Amino acid sequence: MFDNLQERFGDVLKGLRGQSRLTEDNIKDTLREVRMALLEADVALPVVRGFVDRVREKAVGVEVTKSLTPGQVLIKVVNDELTALMGESNEGLDLNAQPPAVILMAGLQGSGKTTSTGKLARFLRERHKKNVMVVSCDIYRPAAIDQLRTVAGEVQADFFPSTPDQRPLDIARNAIDAARKQFKDVLIVDTAGRLAIDEAMMQEIRDLHAAVAPVETLFVVDAMTGQDAAKTAKAFHDAVPLTGVILTKADGDARGGAALSIRELTGKPIKFLGVGEKTSALEPFHPDRIASRILGMGDVVSLVEEMQEKVDRDQAEKLAKKIKKGKGFDLSDFRDQLQQMNKLGGMAGLMDKLPGMGELPDHVKGQVNDKEVTKLIAIVDSMTPMERQHPQIIKGSRRKRIASGSGTQVQDVNKLLKQFTQMQKMMKKMKGGGMAKMMRQMQGRMPPGFGGMGGGPGGLPPGGGFPM
Repeated sequence: MFDNLQERFGDVLKGLRGQSRLTEDNIKDTLREVRMALLEADVALPVVRGFVDRVREKAVGVEVTKSLTPGQVLIKVVNDELTALMGESNEGLDLNAQPPAVILMAGLQGSGKTTSTGKLARFLRERHKKNVMVVSCDIYRPAAIDQLRTVAGEVQADFFPSTPDQRPLDIARNAIDAARKQFKDVLIVDTAGRLAIDEAMMQEIRDLHAAVAPVETLFVVDAMTGQDAAKTAKAFHDAVPLTGVILTKADGDARGGAALSIRELTGKPIKFLGVGEKTSALEPFHPDRIASRILGMGDVVSLVEEMQEKVDRDQAEKLAKKIKKGKGFDLSDFRDQLQQMNKLGGMAGLMDKLPGMGELPDHVKGQVNDKEVTKLIAIVDSMTPMERQHPQIIKGSRRKRIASGSGTQVQDVNKLLKQFTQMQKMMKKMKGGGMAKMMRQMQGRMPPGFGGMGGGPGGLPPGGGFPM
């Protein structure tokens, strides 16, 4: 997400190098480029105008200290304004109510309401230890009820059954009664969507809202619709009082116009981002961290939180002990690390949160993709336990068999074994506390943005460190 803005903002801010202070003249062209970058990202025009005016007002006349460049000063101003535009800080769900706390999901058809209902149920169960029930009031879309039943099973939430011949109001009231009797903490009500906003739809959502008295009314909208997402959210908010927004398919949106427009146009915060198809792919929306991503500074805080939440600590500790004792790092360990990476959103998800990734050449970014990771896992899965422990025995005929079993080519197997050998050498250097020495040797081999560690011609250290 925000790939286009990252690239444009990076180019814009380079133009201020060598200036001693920010003046009306030297930031005029810069702000024109910022304005164009935001418009190309499909940010609503009134939002762009207000944003640029506020940046100009705060930036003009600011002295640049010896330790900062004008570009860095402007980045600080732009970062602060982007954060303010999106709502300053994360606004979580307010579930302080007599159980069951009801969450009403609203939105157009195809926006991802049902999937988001499941993701939210999983988030509340895993992160907040809530006992969650879900119910579908969508009696119009074929198989909508069955879809939610399936999703509920995947996320281990209780599903309250309903049928297309029932009235949505009756379904909702019966679900509340059942949730109360079963001592559920939260009831999430999935409502019907339409292809476009119409009066019948709005009246139904008003009636449901009045009947269930939700503590949260969340509008689910597709990020890829850009500023139209903000306009649709505003139309819904005029009908029922929204408390927040879930922005879905954010991983497929390279522009980011919806995220930058919604708060300004509706006055309501984005509470979550949907960042993939998996039921775990729901992130709390942190404006300060998103602003940091847009400006190419990454989002290390979110990455650390995800690692604490999703990485198997026991497995990681076993590997650390194994390496420290000098016991071989084998292909089974290599596969385990790839699988852990997938839990963190794959290579794309990791790169999106690492600082300085915008500086990598396009050909390097293009090589880093999750299909490659999946392919590597398939190749290791096609090996015998003996081959994983002793890769040196994998010669011609074995390589052909492994390639055939994993649906890949022999050269793919060769490439994996070469990468693994390089990784194995690196792991040997870590034996007995050699990590610090290895890090010193890596100085100067990392691209700009990696903690200021110099910069090499290829962008990445030899061997990559990334599965490519």
